[in-house]
Formats: sequence, C-alpha cells, structure tokens
Amino acid sequence: MTPSSPNAGYQGLSASQARERLARDGANELPRARKRTQVRIAMEVLREPMLALLLAAGLIYLLLGDRTEALILLVFAGLSIAITIIQEARTERVLEALRDLSAPRALVVRDGELVRIPGREVVEGDILVLDAGDRIAADALLLEADGIEADESLLTGESVPVRKRAARHDEDDRAAPGGEDRPQVFAGSIVTHGRGLARVTGTGTRSRIGAIGLSLTALEIQAPRLQRETAWIVRLCAMGGIAVAMVVTLLYGLSRGGWLDAVLAGIAIGMSLLPEEFAVVLTIFLAMGAWRIAQVGVLTRRAAAIETLGAATVLCTDKTGTLTCNRMTVAELWLPSQETPRFADAPRDSRFRPLLETGALASAPVPSDPMEVAFHAAATDTGPPPQQGLQLLRTHGLRPDLLAMSNVWCAGGDENALTIAAKGAPEAIARLCRLDETQRAALDEAAQRMAARGMRVLGVASAVTDRDGLDKAHEEHVFVLLGLVGLTDPLRAGVAEAITRCRSAGIRVVMITGDYAATAKAIAEAAGLRADRIMTGEELAALSDVDFAARVGTIDVFARTMPEQKLRIVNALQAAGEVVAMTGDGVNDAPALKAAHIGIAMGRRGTDVAREASAIVLVEDDFGAIVDAVRLGRRIYDNIRKAVGFIFGVHVPIAALAIMPLVLGLPLVLGPIQIALLEMIIDPVCALVFEAEREESRLMRRPPRDPAQRLFSLDVIRRGAAQGALAAAVLIALYLAAARYGLPAAELRTLTFFALVSAILALVLANRSFSTSLGHALLRGNRVFRYVLGFIAAGSVTILTVPAIRRILGFAPLDWLELGLVVLTGAGLLVLLEFTKGRAVAG
Repeated sequence: MTPSSPNAGYQGLSASQARERLARDGANELPRARKRTQVRIAMEVLREPMLALLLAAGLIYLLLGDRTEALILLVFAGLSIAITIIQEARTERVLEALRDLSAPRALVVRDGELVRIPGREVVEGDILVLDAGDRIAADALLLEADGIEADESLLTGESVPVRKRAARHDEDDRAAPGGEDRPQVFAGSIVTHGRGLARVTGTGTRSRIGAIGLSLTALEIQAPRLQRETAWIVRLCAMGGIAVAMVVTLLYGLSRGGWLDAVLAGIAIGMSLLPEEFAVVLTIFLAMGAWRIAQVGVLTRRAAAIETLGAATVLCTDKTGTLTCNRMTVAELWLPSQETPRFADAPRDSRFRPLLETGALASAPVPSDPMEVAFHAAATDTGPPPQQGLQLLRTHGLRPDLLAMSNVWCAGGDENALTIAAKGAPEAIARLCRLDETQRAALDEAAQRMAARGMRVLGVASAVTDRDGLDKAHEEHVFVLLGLVGLTDPLRAGVAEAITRCRSAGIRVVMITGDYAATAKAIAEAAGLRADRIMTGEELAALSDVDFAARVGTIDVFARTMPEQKLRIVNALQAAGEVVAMTGDGVNDAPALKAAHIGIAMGRRGTDVAREASAIVLVEDDFGAIVDAVRLGRRIYDNIRKAVGFIFGVHVPIAALAIMPLVLGLPLVLGPIQIALLEMIIDPVCALVFEAEREESRLMRRPPRDPAQRLFSLDVIRRGAAQGALAAAVLIALYLAAARYGLPAAELRTLTFFALVSAILALVLANRSFSTSLGHALLRGNRVFRYVLGFIAAGSVTILTVPAIRRILGFAPLDWLELGLVVLTGAGLLVLLEFTKGRAVAG
C-alpha cells in the first residue's frame, strides 16, 4: 500500500454510491451557528433593555417638542449602537479569518482509483488513504496501518500523538478517542507518522467532533447578570418616572391652575427626572470596554461578558494549547553515565551531541510528528543538521511487539559503512541493546524519574553495519545505548506570572485536561498551581453528584477528563455559587466553554467549534491577556457603580428644586429649557467622564465581588441618595436665603441654577474615586473630565455674558458676590461630601 496506488483489495465506493450517501446523510461538515451579520448584530443590540429605554426616552422628548433633549438622547443611542456594531462586526470578521476556510481535502478510493476530494464530500463507507501530515476528514476504522500515529489533542487534550493499529475482524467501529493501540481514527486529528487505509464510519454530526458541536445547541446558557439587572432597573425607573410626573401634575394644577399646562409640565419634568443616563452608561461603557480590550488582543463576541469576567471567582483552563504551547521540546537528557542535565545546558556540552544527533537521525527526515520535530530542533541547536551529507537507505517502523523504529544511513553513497539510528520506548531500546539486569535497572529508574516529572521518555541507540546487514531486521543489529531523552510540552511564556496575578486577585485557577495525571501534575507545578490533590476522570465518574459537589472546591487539577466531565466540573462550580470563566481551544472544551458564565477561546490554535461556543476570543493565544480582561472588567464595574451613584445623587437636588417652589408657591427654578440645559451637562459626564476614569488602586489585589451583589444595590442607591440629599439641602438653603433677601425671580433662578451646576461638579468629583482623599477627587488624572470641565466653563461664560442667550433661557446677569457664592457652594459641598463619604470600598 502506498499513497499513489490503492491496495488492490479495496475498490471503495462507486461514484453513484457516493452521490446517494451524500444526498442521504448530508455534507461532512460541522454544525455552525448562523453567521452574525451587521444587521443581525444591530437587532441584538436594539433588544438590550437599557438601549430600548434610551431610544424610547428620546422619542418621547421628540413628541413633546423638546428637540434638544431628544437629540442628545438619540445621538448617544446612535453612538452606542455604532460602537457596538463596529466592534462586534470586527470580531466576526477576525473570527472568519481565523477559520480554516479550506476544509481538509481527503484522498479516497472510488471505483478502484485514488481521487482527492473536498472533505465535505466524504461519505460513510469511503476508504481514506492516510499519510503523515494529513488531517483526517471523518471518523474511520483502520483497515491497514503501517506505523501510524495520530495527534488527537483537540479531542482529548493529550499532548503527544497516540499509536494506532489495524482493526481486527468484527471490531467495534465506535470508541472514545485517546489511548494507545486503538484502531479508530477521528475527524480533526492529524496523522503525525506512518500511513494507513481506513473505512469511514461517521461524517458530519455523526462523527465524534460533530456530535460535540451538535450538543452545544442543547445547552441552555444564562443571560448575563448585567442584562438581568438592567431589565430590573428599567421597570424601577419607569415606575419612578410615572410617580414623579403624577406628583408634579397634581401640585402644579392645584397651586397654579391650568390642568393642561400641569399635565405637560408633569410629563416634561417626569421625563427629565427619569434617570435615562443608566442606558447611556451601560451601553457606552460596555461598547467602549469592548474597544479598549480589543487593543490588547481580546475580542468580545458579547460585550456584557467583559463585566462578567471582572466578577470571575474561578478560572477553569485547559492544559494543552492553553497553558502549554502544544508543541514538544527536549527538556532533559540522560546518559548511561547517569548524568541528567537540563537541555538548556546540553548545547554547551559536547558529550550530549551524539545522543541528540542520533535521535534526529532516527526520525523522519522531514518530520511531522511533534516529538520528531523536537529531536530535529534540538540537534540543530547543538550544531549543523545531522543528516547533512547522509543518504537514507532503509526505515524500520514501529511494531506492536517492538515499540522502536530505526533508520539506516550511509555517508556519501558508501554502502560499506552504514549507520543505524534507533529510538523508541526505553524497554524496547533496552532489548535492542541487549542490556544486562544492572544496566536495565539503571535505565528503568532514570526513565521512571523523568516520566514522574510529566515527560514523554524515549531511548536512543546506534549501531554500525555494512552492506550485508542492510536487509537485516533492526533487532538483529548490535546497538549501543546512547541515553534517554525527555520531551515535554512547555509552559507558555507568562503563564506562571498570569496565574500569580489571578491568585492575587482572589481568582482560583483550576486546570482541566485530558492528559495523563503525571503530565498534568508537572505542568501544574511549573505554572504555580496546587498539584497535591489531582482527580482523574475515572475517579470523577465514580462519584455521585452530591459527593463531587463536596469535593469540587478542593481540587485544582483534573486529569484524563472527557468532554462531558469538563462540563460536569463547570456545572458543579456554578452550583456552588462560583462565577466560572473557562478557557480552551479544542473541540473537547466546547461544551464547557458554552456552559460557563464566560467562555474564552484561543484564536489561533482554537477550533471553530471552540470559538463559536465562547463569548471572548484571545487573538494571540496569550493566557496573560485573560488577566488584562479581568482587570478591565473590574474597572468597568467600578466605574459603572461610580456613575450609578452619581446618577442617583444628581437627580435628588433636581427633583427638590423642581418640586419645592411648587409646594412653597415661590418662583420656579427649573423649566423644561433649564432641565434640557442640565442634561447637556449630566449626559456627557455619565457617558464619558466616568467611563474614562482610571482603575482604583489595588484593583487586582482585592477578592472578586460577591456574585450575589447587585449592580444597583441598596448600598449604591443609599449612598447616591444621601449625597444628593446633602446637595439638595445646601441648594434649598441658598435658594430660600436668596429669596428672603429679595432677589428678583430671574436673578434667583440664575443664581440657583449655576449653584446647581457647581453642585453637580462637586458630585462628579466626589464620585470619581472610592477613596476619601480630597487630592484624589481634585487631581486624579482624567483627560476627558478636563475637556468636559472646559466645555461647562465656556458654556457658562457664554450664557452669562451674551444677553440674547440669557433672555432665551430666562436668566439674569450675576455680580461677583453671586459668582463667588456659586463657586463656594460647589467647593463647600465637595468638602462635605468627602467628609461624609466614609471609607466606601468597591465591590
């Protein structure tokens, strides 16, 4: 059997049979979610409750004839929609680029001839011709196998390829992936060594990879916590607005007559007091957060996931391809003299050169197997390529009874001086070298020590012969043991530091892998995870849900797990009240990625299925970027809380100054035009100033917030209302004192209005930081705030100095004493707010 001519015993399907089966079973493709077009993204954005409130408020203002306020609200709504659509559309374009659009092509036997067809046209019963480097297009049963090995890491998490064998008579077509010496191969796997013929047993959703993808559609996921809370606040705000409108209508009608004017005034003031800024804050903050985090290589498919990530208490992570590089490297060497150096020291020591050169010569000249790639890389690091000037004459492949392979080389075409390089399992190399009991014991002890540290251990030996020995089986040669090579899938750069940062932030990191326990333990220890208690998939399967729930909080490393067990672990952690983030790149990770509160997929090495199941995608597969996303999520949450507190606070003095004159029969301070003017200050402050606030000190050194804590909690409302009440008391006192002093109505309105503006700035400064430092309030860096402050100052000067504008707004000029009172009101209120704020602690 060769890739160029099929075995005469296999004629394969006929063209007509293939067409019938393709029509019956459908294309050999994975289930894929409907593409999120810009129109679809826009419809999803418009269904967000707070954005719906924002648009509704803008339309009501427009119907009432208040075009200024309507324009402000609709501009912010449009800006939020535009930012969100642009960001999420960009994410979808990047994801589309990350997909392997050229699905694997397959070499099949049809009508007794070799035909290369698109992978989507492979059907059940096809005969696949497999060779090293091929991506397997469908699940299949091996009919013939010549030293074939396959990398199944995307399905199992195993970091090294596994051996395959031909199926025996009537052997089961179906089995779970993973493990050595099995006859089944699986769609999505890579043939790393050898060649074979296989009969297709499952395509599309009937394959192992397709079944996992199909199962994702049955998983129910929770709506983001922020989305649930915004729906609640929409109802609360609606009731508040209606209540205020009714109170103002009754007071106006009873005290001043004119019920039509009273109704219009009630609607206008009620809408002005309705804190529609919540919609601005929540939509703009999340849209801007998605944009900010994209700058560090993190794409968000759902903006609310960033805020949720900031609340994560547990980060579950896959090992292969997530914590590790998913490539094998030489990590340790052993010589028969029992010297065990790190590979980093080997290039400087000529004694190890023969071991590394021979390991490379025992590998394929152009390797695809990850371990053989590592052998070549290690040999090249110590000198020129070992096969330079040599000619490969013969290869002896692995056999079930002798797990070793060898290559026969000659130099310069001289077949009278042949070199044989062999590598394989330590026990197989010991057999080839005919070691005595003492030598074998030393070799076994060294191999076990290396294996205990999570390495894949191979022995290396060499022999010499002449032309007469060319046709001998490789076990007939007299080999000399050169040593052992330990290979490992190395930890990604920055992973250990990122895990330390997670620990400092109170986030527990849990590793869940399909790899062996010894390998998982070694990687966990290198990454800084607690590895003293490891639970295997077999142990997990033996536990009831109750028993597992009692232990899930004590285990940080799970090994040899199946996809459904990863999902079980995530579900158990969620049931325990944890906010679970899950990272992964393989198909085996997809169910857990979708079920977790936040699914995080690797962009480059990740599979389509993993990316479709996730809310966040790491473009550069940088595990450390997750910590940056957590940091931004916490910052967003803090800033939303600051803005929410400000919004609750700022509407108290507005409500007080709108209702108090009606109750006391004094001149009105706030008419519709003055309220519209105030909204031109409040909306930019909420949407821009608080969003740009930098993070709090020790942000990543505090524990995650209580998952049960509400964004619009009583504490936030109470604190904001208390600040607003203090501001209202100061402003009412100023208003009553000025009215008693006998100021004309226009001058009284002007003084009180600009004192209110000064109080609003004091509320902004007080809420910029959770600390009680006056210096933080005044000097905390925020470029946007400086721009907004400049805009307010310029607008105030214009209003007070241009008579035409003063007449339109119903204002009068203020003298220097009155301007001083305005400034003193804000400064004094800021001191009072900082004094009474106390040591409020964020989340």
